[in-house]
Amino acid sequence: MSNKKINDPHMQREASKYDNPVPSREFILEFLATQNKSMGHIELCQAFSLTGEDEIEALRRRLIAMCRDNQMTSNQNDQYSPILESDLIEGYVQGNKEGHGFLLRQSDDDIFLSARQMQNVMDGDKVKARLSGRSVKGRLDGVVVEVLERKHSQLVGRFYQETHRDGSSAAFVTPENPRIAQDILITTESGLTPTHGQYVLAEIVTYAERGKPAQGLVKKILGDFMAPGVEIEVAMHRYEIPNEWPAAVEKQIKNFSTEVAEEDKAHRVDLRDTPFVTIDGEDARDFDDAVYCEKTPGGWKLFVAIADVSHYVKKDTALDEEAIVRGNSVYFPGRVIPMLPEVLSNGLCSLNPDVDRLAMVAEVSLTTKGKMRGFKFYEGIIRSHARLTYSKVAKMIAAEPEEQGIELRERYASIVSHIDDLNGLYHALKGARDERGAMEFDTIETRMVFDEHSKIEHIIPVERNDAHKLIEECMLCANVATAELLIKADLPALYRVHEGPKDDRLLTLRTYLGLLGLELTGGTKPTPADYAALSEQIKDRADARSIQTMMLRSMSQAVYQADNLGHFGLNYEAYTHFTSPIRRYPDLLVHRAIRYLIRGEGRPTVRQAHRVAGSAELKERKIYGYNHADMDGLGESCSLTERRADEATRDVEAWLKCQYVEQHLGEPFDGVVTAVTSFGLFVELQGLFVDGLVHISGLGQDYFVHDMEHQAIIGERTGRVFRLGDTLKVKVSNVNLEQRKIDLSLDEESSRPARKKVQRNDQTELEMQLAQLPPIELGGRSQSKSAAKAEGDKSKDGKAAKEGKESDGKAKKKRRPPVSKGKRIRQKKSSSAAAASGKPASAAAKKPKKPKKPKKNNAKPKAKD
Repeated sequence: MSNKKINDPHMQREASKYDNPVPSREFILEFLATQNKSMGHIELCQAFSLTGEDEIEALRRRLIAMCRDNQMTSNQNDQYSPILESDLIEGYVQGNKEGHGFLLRQSDDDIFLSARQMQNVMDGDKVKARLSGRSVKGRLDGVVVEVLERKHSQLVGRFYQETHRDGSSAAFVTPENPRIAQDILITTESGLTPTHGQYVLAEIVTYAERGKPAQGLVKKILGDFMAPGVEIEVAMHRYEIPNEWPAAVEKQIKNFSTEVAEEDKAHRVDLRDTPFVTIDGEDARDFDDAVYCEKTPGGWKLFVAIADVSHYVKKDTALDEEAIVRGNSVYFPGRVIPMLPEVLSNGLCSLNPDVDRLAMVAEVSLTTKGKMRGFKFYEGIIRSHARLTYSKVAKMIAAEPEEQGIELRERYASIVSHIDDLNGLYHALKGARDERGAMEFDTIETRMVFDEHSKIEHIIPVERNDAHKLIEECMLCANVATAELLIKADLPALYRVHEGPKDDRLLTLRTYLGLLGLELTGGTKPTPADYAALSEQIKDRADARSIQTMMLRSMSQAVYQADNLGHFGLNYEAYTHFTSPIRRYPDLLVHRAIRYLIRGEGRPTVRQAHRVAGSAELKERKIYGYNHADMDGLGESCSLTERRADEATRDVEAWLKCQYVEQHLGEPFDGVVTAVTSFGLFVELQGLFVDGLVHISGLGQDYFVHDMEHQAIIGERTGRVFRLGDTLKVKVSNVNLEQRKIDLSLDEESSRPARKKVQRNDQTELEMQLAQLPPIELGGRSQSKSAAKAEGDKSKDGKAAKEGKESDGKAKKKRRPPVSKGKRIRQKKSSSAAAASGKPASAAAKKPKKPKKPKKNNAKPKAKD
């Protein structure tokens, strides 16, 4: 370095490390910060008095390295400036199956991350990034500067082993999660020896960095690709659903007996002689609610007894901590992952017939019109008098019971009058619901019937009868009474909140309804009564299900939170969950709140919380002790575990449906268009209740316009129109089990939609079956722009959607049909794809994933781009 001295405190360190020392990184950053401007390489050499050729080259390399390590940035003129903390943006990475990703921000536009930026991060990682200064079509591009938190320490995927010509080999795992485009190089340290193609659980030892792939070891072999039950094992590990009880929980539950202890029965309201019954599905294994109703001179008195889970699951115990982690039970086809151990869920907290059980009881008084006029809660002990099923009760309460119904009424003669009272109350509550204007949709639910190999034998629709609705109304009544109790006590608690529809989704719905000559009243702020009135108006239409689908998709998603904002769909000012503490943690929190109001020290005085004489007071910190912030955090956690369970079960169902449809390859089916997207048509196969995709490339040799407002795809040259609700003849052309995709093709001999223009006020009836939407509580999630990016391919991300070209480049441009806000789509020859789950946004066509082959003389596979 030049003899001219610079004030670099780290110069001695640099001189000890390098023959040609240059200013340290720290000094360069401090110097640039004082200049308040960008400086080029030569300018910096002059500022630091570097004149030697080696010194100048050494500084050039250092500047490049500092840019590589995200300590500074350079512009198009090769001028350097430091990256300031204020320039950095925190967010979460959302991967995409094509290799790129997005940085999600809560209150601003998402930032695009190229495949190169995604090489060292994974979906879900929390990172700091900066804007690159470059953009495409106005898109913000980012550069990852630092990884703050790693989302994944373990990954589930398929194990592959490849041998090269020189005899060397490489083993790696391709993650099952399509949002993670990195393979994990596998070492042999675990001692496990999976075979090629098996599903495994891999633990990440080192994460990808500077071109080196992530490395890991196999922790568990889950099973062969097509093995029965492997789909559930894969889903549990992919979605990180706990399925083993920690040692501390095992130790705690050893203290539980199979029967209620005599001392626990004391100081409770004794309702063992009251003829409570449980009413559940035929295949139910746990029974957490029992009901009883009696006629009164002024109306009805309803008793809803819920298993007293909070008596056994104490706050801050190992069992409680595990219940928080699980959040809820997960119901896979044929298998349940419970929130609580079986000794509770199927034992002490299951209201089995003819055994004593502890319960939290809601006693609700109602008028003859079904209006609530009073309620109280107390700790009780009950003895269920019968385990009934929905089908049995429906036959018993039929207006004109058939032979089987008469036999059932005779068999249950001791309680049949109380069942009739429940039925009478149900009709009163239903009348009150209609008057209130709550929404009610008649959707098709299906049930999978399995063979001895745990494969789907067939899928059947499930009838929702009056017995289902009877129990639902009883549970709603108890939940509303609970919410009113919590509000009266002004106690921090969790509410089930369902906000009204968002403006953008409401606009889409109104536009669609306008095409059918229908209207959703209520202006910019429709009420649940407006939705209910529309449901009543369309109930006898052939296209009622397609309209209901659009109404559902306009809804927001219900969540758990501490701030009560009401429940839009049910039209309640306050609503909470009280009725399932065995399988939902929010319900357990509500039970703890009620117990605190009944006998907690220093509790608020609420006369509706009845304390039995002689029962001991409980310290607040032991029984409750939550504040508003605690509830907000728990609400967010419970909402996340609920969505996790939904995603995992949909994934398993999609897997099973692919296996089911695979045996029908090449067969023709009648189908109904359940969704129209820019990349094709989702069609439900009638009789199978499974959705597949007719890709845009399979609609014919034409240019197509995706008209979102009309829910249609229109051929510019031929004028062919494919619309929501159209009936088509299709064939099953391909099934990709790994990607959960079912490809359909048009059966051109018998499926030719009309050639016509789509016009406003076109009232052709659409005979559409309801698409199998994700589990929704009175409405689908209002999809954010972030979710839209994650769930489906965008045109800007390389979809089969390119704008503004003729199909063959020769035809003279024709006038476009009168469509609004359409997206012009050029025909591609890419293969079609469809998600078996029927969720359009998450099933866009994509190329099948193939294992990467390592380089010839290198055992490490490249990270995917």
